[in-house]
Amino acid sequence: MRSLSPELLAAQRSASAVPYLQVTIADRIGGIRRLAFQRLYTGSEADGYHAATMPGDGSLLRARVDAGRLLYQRVTNPGPASDFSSWTDLGAAAGADVALCSEGANVLLLYVDANAKDVRLRESSDNGATLGAAVTVATAPTAVTWLAADLKSNGDALVVYSVGATVYAVKRSGGSWGGPVAWSNSVAAVSGLACYHAADFNVAVAGEDADGDAFVWTVVYGDGFSQAPDTWSALREVMRASSGSSVTFRAPFLGQPDTFRLTLIEKYTGSQAYARPYHSYSPATAAYADNLWREPVPFDFASEFGLAVAHSATDVWLSAPSGVWTATLDDGSLDVTADVLEATVEERPGSGRLRLVLRNDDGRYSLGGLPLLKAGAEVRVSPGYVTASGPQASLGPAFWVDGAELVSGGGQAAAVLHGSDGWSLLAAWRARRQYVWAAGEKNIFGILQFLFARAGMEFTSVGGSSEAANLFPAFTVHPGESGLTAVRRLLAFLPDVIYLHGEFAFLKEPLASESVAYAYGTDHPLLRGRYRAVAAETNRAQVFGDAVFVERLDWPAVEDVYDRLVQVQDTNLTTVAQAEDRGDAVLRKAALATEDGEIAVPVNCGQELYDVIGVTDALAGLSAAKRRVLGIDLRYSTGERPAYQQRLSLGGV
Repeated sequence: MRSLSPELLAAQRSASAVPYLQVTIADRIGGIRRLAFQRLYTGSEADGYHAATMPGDGSLLRARVDAGRLLYQRVTNPGPASDFSSWTDLGAAAGADVALCSEGANVLLLYVDANAKDVRLRESSDNGATLGAAVTVATAPTAVTWLAADLKSNGDALVVYSVGATVYAVKRSGGSWGGPVAWSNSVAAVSGLACYHAADFNVAVAGEDADGDAFVWTVVYGDGFSQAPDTWSALREVMRASSGSSVTFRAPFLGQPDTFRLTLIEKYTGSQAYARPYHSYSPATAAYADNLWREPVPFDFASEFGLAVAHSATDVWLSAPSGVWTATLDDGSLDVTADVLEATVEERPGSGRLRLVLRNDDGRYSLGGLPLLKAGAEVRVSPGYVTASGPQASLGPAFWVDGAELVSGGGQAAAVLHGSDGWSLLAAWRARRQYVWAAGEKNIFGILQFLFARAGMEFTSVGGSSEAANLFPAFTVHPGESGLTAVRRLLAFLPDVIYLHGEFAFLKEPLASESVAYAYGTDHPLLRGRYRAVAAETNRAQVFGDAVFVERLDWPAVEDVYDRLVQVQDTNLTTVAQAEDRGDAVLRKAALATEDGEIAVPVNCGQELYDVIGVTDALAGLSAAKRRVLGIDLRYSTGERPAYQQRLSLGGV
């Protein structure tokens, strides 16, 4: 249960409580700003190697290589009226990559000399207004192709570049450049590099492995946060395409305007060939080393050399030689509390729905006039009351708009929003290919975390079972399978349940020993109740593992209705203890459904799914009877029949 302030707790128990339902709408999906890019420039520049950065003064710096020349651009106060077509020729350069990075007023521009082997640097300390003379940072034995770099606030910097299939790192510390050192990983080809410093030097690599499969990987060059200084982590997969699919990946770019954001190119050379940018991001709380990414989303542009990412504190910029785009980081959050006429919120295991009615007598919510009414916008519904200290609310569930409608009649008009919770985001994610984890490779928690991240959601544990951490099963997500289906299959391995709070999914083992989180029928009124005891659908479990067999029985239930058998076959189970845990989990989940019913109560602002509550109902003969919340329906209305109630569906503890 969500914690409540003493004032809010007292208000919700008062017979004279005044309802307060806070509702906000924001342009976010899964808690992350949905960037609505506006194209500011469409030019005729040739597609090619390029880079961009935004130093501390907010100017946009761009560089590109075209026909053996290094071209540079600085646009102060970039915006719709800016000229993005004027370039300064800085001299000869190889037909290879170029890199730009900045920290405060300091800027590094790196490129490959016309001899194709020297990595050259031009540096600025005035936000890129002037560039110093070129110096050589490293000399490669053969041609350099891809290049990336980033700069720390103390002046330290890292440059990474590729020579054939080998990536080299050159680091500047204390003002001096070290020598190039080859990385400790091995790939068959490199087709792009990106670098961004945030605690460590975080790197993205596009290329191919020894089997000819195409990849985008993340890898960390340590700066002492998640990786030891000056060492490389292992490669971690973001995207993969099988050899023979005619798909390759190229030209990643990386930044952290709010959370880590990654762009890349997917190139297909078969029939209807294309080279298309994609963009992705990590959950807000994820470290780069966690390698958690939303499924990359296609971007409406054609390029083989990607979209460079630059940002200020307020805006994100994308750049290609012939294009510039911008999007604000402001999510446009709008408080519509005063306009709410009705709200119906339904929370269930595996699903949640919202119907929200807003007054529209003055036409403020015309479908074309308010972008936040468009599909995908986040609606946050937070129950509360007017307390002695003023209106207070507990941050409640989040929903994402499926659709909106305008209704009118009888001199009244309203806008109606329909939304679904985070389970719908998980259901909407479909595996683009087969994902396979071999036995022993990743625990169930890690696979769940990957799946929720792919749908753009956070995943963590609040009292998860030991099995979630200790089972490392062989598991496959099939092409076209939804994230929801895959998660349900994984939960069958565990005694755990998952509940949502906004964009966060929480793993929890519902223990029979849990203490009561809240009581109804004493301080908090109980309006009506219905209670039922039913026989468990399963009272006997037979578990067949790898040369292991276990049987678990609920003997009192067997005596009542005879045996109701479920058989589980799972070769991931290799010990008796594992098989016993699985059998117990089967019976435990069945036990939760053996007590049924519901109660209607004035709204409890902190109530969450799977909370254990105490119910006192003298007319039903119940005194502090323990039940578990398996469903929450909230209804709010300001009409002729005002309402502010919850109906709680109950199960066994």
